[in-house]
Amino acid sequence: MASLFLLAFRSFTRRYTFVHVHNMPDVLVFSALIPKLRGAKVILDLHDPMPELMMTIYGLKRESFGVRLMNKLEKWSIRFADVVLTPNIAFAKLFSARSCRADKLQVVMNSPDEGIFKYRDSAQEIPMKRDGTKPFIIMYHGALVERHGLDMAVLAVEALRRSVPGAQLHIFGRSTPFFDGVMKMVQARGLQEAVRYQGAKSLDQIVEAIDGCDVGIIPNRQSVFTEINMPTRIFEYLARARPVIVPRTTGIQDYFRREEIIFFEPRDVNDLAQKMQYVFSQPSETNEIIKRGQAVYRAHRWNEEKSKFLNVACALVNGSGRSRGRRGPIDDQFPKIAEDEAPTHGSVCSMEC
Repeated sequence: MASLFLLAFRSFTRRYTFVHVHNMPDVLVFSALIPKLRGAKVILDLHDPMPELMMTIYGLKRESFGVRLMNKLEKWSIRFADVVLTPNIAFAKLFSARSCRADKLQVVMNSPDEGIFKYRDSAQEIPMKRDGTKPFIIMYHGALVERHGLDMAVLAVEALRRSVPGAQLHIFGRSTPFFDGVMKMVQARGLQEAVRYQGAKSLDQIVEAIDGCDVGIIPNRQSVFTEINMPTRIFEYLARARPVIVPRTTGIQDYFRREEIIFFEPRDVNDLAQKMQYVFSQPSETNEIIKRGQAVYRAHRWNEEKSKFLNVACALVNGSGRSRGRRGPIDDQFPKIAEDEAPTHGSVCSMEC
């Protein structure tokens, strides 16, 4: 409501060319009602499909009232917007199948800030032979919630230590009740030396941690949401020339083939442990996988994705449903964007004439 009244008030003192709304919730897009009535175009940025995410977090059934309501709100929100953005192919297929015309939908991927996650080449990053006297550091960073499968990672590291005694799992993120339960499991299994909680860190500190690890992991537990998600953390590891082990899900396989990243079978702790063992014992092959994975990342670096977004916005401003190509440097085609909030989940930004 605050965004609705704020934009309504501002619309009578200035005219907006377009308003860019980030879910969640999807209905935040209706805060652009008055600017839209006064001629502004509206972009709805669906970072996550709310029905699938809520089903995963709260264990809701697809036929439940809450999920059916969220599906209707999604359709109404998409209908209100002029263009819909979403960050991966699997999300786009989902929205197109149930709520959105394909020609109204554009994929603009979430990609790491290149000013923080500076790209470095993989050629000299992975040693050709492991030093068995040094710790083998496996890194997890992100939200410490059940759907991210951190408990599976702990069990996999426990299995790995039978063959790699120096294996350590370093965990970065803000503590949660779920994580408290994981750490109780760590203590019960006597893994205090193997599992080390590093706390919440800044992005700069996360980069340092990635540089100091041997492999990153995305141990997501399989669900209707994680099956179609494409975690940005994958690109964060690849940007810094680090291998990353990921679940074999649709959202990730839309971008990576088996020779471009290290897949494990979702819900299979033993397979996750085996892939950790592979990274430890096969550094040369791992380095080749990193090189191929970095080629995928380079195709979706933020400079590339930003150009896609600005071309979509340019097409809207010019009154076309699709980009007509650039008339010059794309950053020079727009007036200054005024942001009411940083463009994250549940935020609105607008551009004045």
